[in-house]
Amino acid sequence: MSSLRLLSSAARRASLAASSGRRGYAEVADKIKLSLALPHESLFSSADVVQVNIAAATGDMGILANHVPTIEPLRPGLVEVIDSGNSSKKWFVSGGFATVHPSNKLTINVVEAAPIEDFSAEAVRANLQEAQRVIAGNGSEEDKAEARIEAEVYEAIQSALSK
Repeated sequence: MSSLRLLSSAARRASLAASSGRRGYAEVADKIKLSLALPHESLFSSADVVQVNIAAATGDMGILANHVPTIEPLRPGLVEVIDSGNSSKKWFVSGGFATVHPSNKLTINVVEAAPIEDFSAEAVRANLQEAQRVIAGNGSEEDKAEARIEAEVYEAIQSALSK
């Protein structure tokens, strides 16, 4: 009988320890330190921000303080940075990687990034139509493969512009 009491006591202590280390939602006042870098420049360097939304390969995700550490490949899409004043800045990125580190640090490395307001919806639509024309045409397989990549990126830009 004493071994049963010992086991139940150990189980209670384990459940108390597990519940005290449980993750919760990030507090509004919590910040995450963002570093957003391109090969030729740094857009953010350990800047305190409230939230970062990314176009991860596994789906769109928002990153707040106390996020689980992870590494996510990025697909062409938006990176949105929300600061403490609730204002947001948006960039279209061609791809890259986002790494959520322990201790509220986020590093995003991308090859290309441009402010979303630099894109013209009309120019994107025209370029997408041209890429689709090449895909449907009689060109070489290399030209068609290149046009498929272009079409994918232009579709992602169109989607980003509509958000």
